[in-house]
Amino acid sequence: MTVATAQTAVRSLLAHPTGSVLGAEPGGTENAETYIRSGGYGEAVSPDRLLEAIDRAGLRGRGGAGFPAAVKLRSVRDGGGVPVVVANGEEGEPGSVKDRWLLRARPHLVLDGISRAAEITGAAQGYVYLSDPYAATRIRRALGEHPPRIPVEVVETAHTYVAGEETSVVRRINGGPALPAAKPPRPHERGVAGQPTLVANVETLARLALIAAHPDLGDTIATSTLLTLSSWRDAPLLVEAPYGVPLHDLAGAQGSADAYGALMGGLFGGLVGRDALALRLEPGALAGAGTSLGCGAIRFLAPGGCPVAVAHDAVDHLAAESARQCGVCVSGTAAINETLRRLATGTAGPDATGRLERWAGTLPGRGACGLLDAAAGTAGSLLRAFPEAVRDHLSAACAVCAGCPTTGGHRLVVPVPDVADLRPDPVP
Repeated sequence: MTVATAQTAVRSLLAHPTGSVLGAEPGGTENAETYIRSGGYGEAVSPDRLLEAIDRAGLRGRGGAGFPAAVKLRSVRDGGGVPVVVANGEEGEPGSVKDRWLLRARPHLVLDGISRAAEITGAAQGYVYLSDPYAATRIRRALGEHPPRIPVEVVETAHTYVAGEETSVVRRINGGPALPAAKPPRPHERGVAGQPTLVANVETLARLALIAAHPDLGDTIATSTLLTLSSWRDAPLLVEAPYGVPLHDLAGAQGSADAYGALMGGLFGGLVGRDALALRLEPGALAGAGTSLGCGAIRFLAPGGCPVAVAHDAVDHLAAESARQCGVCVSGTAAINETLRRLATGTAGPDATGRLERWAGTLPGRGACGLLDAAAGTAGSLLRAFPEAVRDHLSAACAVCAGCPTTGGHRLVVPVPDVADLRPDPVP
């Protein structure tokens, strides 16, 4: 099985460009002047009215959990102390590129979002948290072009799957390791420097800034989302799409109109079969079907590939990225990964499906973060969505799987779209 290595394209499926997070020139980094001309950094409504507009529009977080943004903002505002706002741009999912693209291409939109969130919560300090050096350069330059209303510091971390988990973010900013911490307390209760902290995905903050600039378009802004679409065969695509688009239409936009399923939500939404591609892109509809939008990364299963190989790739990556703080996570992800490896190579015993089914039911919720849940959920979804493929692997080796190297997490990685530096001083 070969791997698509073509550059990621950028495309909008929105009917009207106003209120789009892609902006007018998604192929280049906007400067402060360009952003201000588009309506950014303008005088917005009062913080209370902006919060009402966010609530009314139904904006949800874009980091994975989809939590209502207005509820999170109120929790931090009402938590006492002096709040802190963190733009979380540490994109741990290998199949997602939207956050790094936003930080590289639209740094002022993200910084404007930090300022608006600070006005709502009363925060006196902001942070941009990331691991991408290109994005860090562009954010620092944007801070120099248009200093925000509160001090904003860039905090860099090593790129890992768990580094973007909200308690990992807080620990790293507080000077510790970027590893998940026990909960409670959650960051909105006690976070950076012990203060109530809003840890918000950068796309969430970008949409908050757009609602501030275009309150009349709040519903449209809140119900559009960035998606990273990929497959093993066709070039990946970063797309902005409205809720309600059928998944098979998204597959067609990416070049995989003949897809027979998908790996949803990065590594968290599990595998779904062909019938699920008739579902519409809407968090409630996806949840009702037992899957999720997660971080907005969807990997379509194109003919010529194998769902068992995809499941093994996903769990192989998760096992390698375990923080190794929880014994159940270390042993659980390793056991699932080894069983899927044996299944992929045609060497699994007859009890393999029973063990995978048992782990899928008993391991979720037992780790400090969602990594173990993702591994167990991937195994369970493979059994549900592709039982025939699993049975076939029990009786014979698979030619597709045999052509894959032993470790395959790298096959899920999608390159960040090209973002030209429009300044004379290029990013190193």
